[in-house]
Amino acid sequence: MAKRPTKTAEGRTVTITLVKSPIGFNRTQAATVQGMGLRRIGHSVNLLDTPATRGMILKVRHLVTVQE
Repeated sequence: MAKRPTKTAEGRTVTITLVKSPIGFNRTQAATVQGMGLRRIGHSVNLLDTPATRGMILKVRHLVTVQE
């Protein structure tokens, strides 16, 4: 059964998974990964789909995968 995006009172959520280590990249990118709550490779978090979250995803798009 496929997972569908859930709706909360505030809006839609996206699932973000860390697939590559931020080591060796810019420190601000590592801070962005940490700010999204990702801790280790393979770790996933559900975040609200807001412009701020989309900006963070865009900054580290080479390190994460996104499922809507």
